[in-house]
Formats: sequence, C-alpha cells, structure tokens
Amino acid sequence: MADRDPEAIKADIDQARDRLALTVDSLAERANPQRIADDVKAALLAFVKKPAVAATLAGVTAVTVIVVVRRIRNN
Repeated sequence: MADRDPEAIKADIDQARDRLALTVDSLAERANPQRIADDVKAALLAFVKKPAVAATLAGVTAVTVIVVVRRIRNN
C-alpha cells in the first residue's frame, strides 16, 4: 500500500464531499414537487397549443356541446 500524504488525503476527501453536496442539491431540486408540477404543466400546455391538438379538442368540445344540448331538449 502506497503511503499518501495526509494533506492529499484531506484534499481528496474535501473534493469528494463537495461533489456529494452538489449531487444531493441536484437531486433535491429534481425531486421538488412544485418543480415537477410546473414541468408537467408546461409540457401539457405546449402539447395542447399544437394546432392539430387544439383543433381536435375544439371538435370534441363542439360535439359534446351538441350532444348535451340535444339531450336536454329531448327530456
């Protein structure tokens, strides 16, 4: 086993501690429920704003309104 300088060992430990702290901070940020909810909301809004999706949703909404109105009138 090679003899290492205690100062070099201490420096290695300090570097490892700093890397671990950065990793823990990164994981805490990724696991933040508010950030996850914001990311999902942004992705969903981006999806819905696509022209094909927006047109489909408008069509489904129109058909639903027509069906509901007809059922109300027939009752």
